[in-house]
Amino acid sequence: MGLSFSFLARSGSSAPASSQETGLGDLPESCVASVLSYLDPPQICRVAMLNRAFRGASSADFVWESKLPLNYEDVIGRVFEKDGVLFKGLCKRDIYARLCRPNSFDGGTKRVWLDKTTGKTCMLISSNGLAITGIDDRRYWTRIPTEESRFYSVAYLQQIWWLEVYGEIEFPFPAGSYSLYFRLQLGRIHKRFGRRLCNSEHVHGWDKKPARFQLSTSDGQEETKQCYLREPGKWIHYHAGDFIIPNSCKSMKVKFSMTQIDCTHTKGGLCVDSVMIVPVDRTRLQRF
Repeated sequence: MGLSFSFLARSGSSAPASSQETGLGDLPESCVASVLSYLDPPQICRVAMLNRAFRGASSADFVWESKLPLNYEDVIGRVFEKDGVLFKGLCKRDIYARLCRPNSFDGGTKRVWLDKTTGKTCMLISSNGLAITGIDDRRYWTRIPTEESRFYSVAYLQQIWWLEVYGEIEFPFPAGSYSLYFRLQLGRIHKRFGRRLCNSEHVHGWDKKPARFQLSTSDGQEETKQCYLREPGKWIHYHAGDFIIPNSCKSMKVKFSMTQIDCTHTKGGLCVDSVMIVPVDRTRLQRF
């Protein structure tokens, strides 16, 4: 498809066309739009620059409706609630563009957006949106600002015997398979003379017992994993499990947790940034 467009564009510009010849600009917009519906959004935006016909066809509602989740109206209602009126009168292309931005909801503790290439739903839940045992006791936990988080702060554990981090979300996830990750880091990062340095003063106890990650859904899906936390100074996405949203599901409640409740030793020096829910695709996790 891409080669065909490139060939047509080159052949159309290599020599002046006679009045009897036709070019890309003579194609009916409806035909062009039918072709564009088979491309992904970045490709549509690129070919829209070819000429006026392609530019006009790239705005067709049916082209972009095929890229939106089938339940995009439910997503808008959940994320924007009373502000959903902002979408009235927008064409499907503008709705797609709006949903591709990181949109905050639930008091700013969560963000959701569509991946620009695939149109699949992605979500982040901040540490402020999680239930953390002892979070209000400054002997154990503190909130520290950082530019390394999309929420600009993380929960930092100095020392504790009983680690419990819980969360849940009820959301109209579009049908598909999703993975859930905890974004964690051992050690506290600071900068000195522009260099990124890791303070591992409080890091201890994570080599004694593994952390336990659990995931469950309202339709009975469950998964449990155990993993040692390692590599101080590096943000790591720890996979808690996968879940599937069937086509018939209107809204799914997902519960998840990270615990390390062996009271024979203390543990500390942990930064809890966020929980990430993304479409199952291990090779593209770095995109998020």
